Amino acid sequence: MPVPDPGPGQVLVKVGGAGACHSDLHVMEAPAPPPGFTKLPLTLGHENAGWVESVGMGVTGFVPGTPVIVYGCWGCGVCSDCRRGRENYCQNLGGQGPGLGGGHDGGMAEYLLVPAERYLVPLGTLDPCQAAPLSDAGLTSYHAVKRSLHLLGPGSTAVVIGAGGLGQVAIQILRALSAATTVVAVDTDAGKLETAKHMGADLSLLSGDETIRRIKDITGQQGAQLVLDMVGIDPTLRMAAQVARTLGHVTIVGLGGGALPVNFSSPPHECSVASPYWGYLPELMEVITLAQQKKIKMLVEHFPLERADEAYRLLHDGKIRRRAVITPHV
Repeated sequence: MPVPDPGPGQVLVKVGGAGACHSDLHVMEAPAPPPGFTKLPLTLGHENAGWVESVGMGVTGFVPGTPVIVYGCWGCGVCSDCRRGRENYCQNLGGQGPGLGGGHDGGMAEYLLVPAERYLVPLGTLDPCQAAPLSDAGLTSYHAVKRSLHLLGPGSTAVVIGAGGLGQVAIQILRALSAATTVVAVDTDAGKLETAKHMGADLSLLSGDETIRRIKDITGQQGAQLVLDMVGIDPTLRMAAQVARTLGHVTIVGLGGGALPVNFSSPPHECSVASPYWGYLPELMEVITLAQQKKIKMLVEHFPLERADEAYRLLHDGKIRRRAVITPHV
């Protein structure tokens, strides 16, 4: 496939790493093209980092060779949300970014054509092959935690259901942004829970009949101020509603397709339930700063481009313990 030349305002990025995400599996396995997919077939890959290869006319902020990470939500740039850096909630394009529809190819290739330099954040000394998942796994987790920071502090508890790639980052972000919060990790995999401890979880619980009771006990029967469901299936959503507290937050991050039963008593009174999508462009800059300060890190497994299918098979089978990253140029 020929390498494109960047047009006015565009930047061509030499891809160092492209993360393989569970949301890609939903696209690959969908019985019909998902809403918003205006171009099929297309190249997947919405977690991208690399080096500026060349720039189009009018681009002044980047020069070839600069290591960058790509913000993945490509909006219209002119609506009120886009002008606030919230292109994930673009009012005109629905926040469809590379590899997620909207007519754009993603980064599972040697090069990625980025439509505007505003979508690039300098990485400094960070390695693009390691940093790529920060653009989604890192940013999504950061956004999910940050919206609830006013609930956290001394004496507070945050529960992270699902200690995979996103959960591991969420635990680190909770540690970085609210060090006094007690962080509880819940998963069905003992190995992931062991990793969660290394990432900063105060308590790691194997999901089962006793999990809800344990969380209630450590919170004085009140429940957690924040529950992050990184899985999003029926059992985890039911657990989230049971371990949250009055006036708390239940945040659904995982795309498991489950439904949260809602009635007068569950979730608890005035408990806010939200399903945030990705994160804001300024927040990606904050995520990169945390990574540069070594307050968060991505645990990754590398696969060359020719083994991308294998990476997705392992991801489908639950055998990726870290974050799979495709590395076209390694």
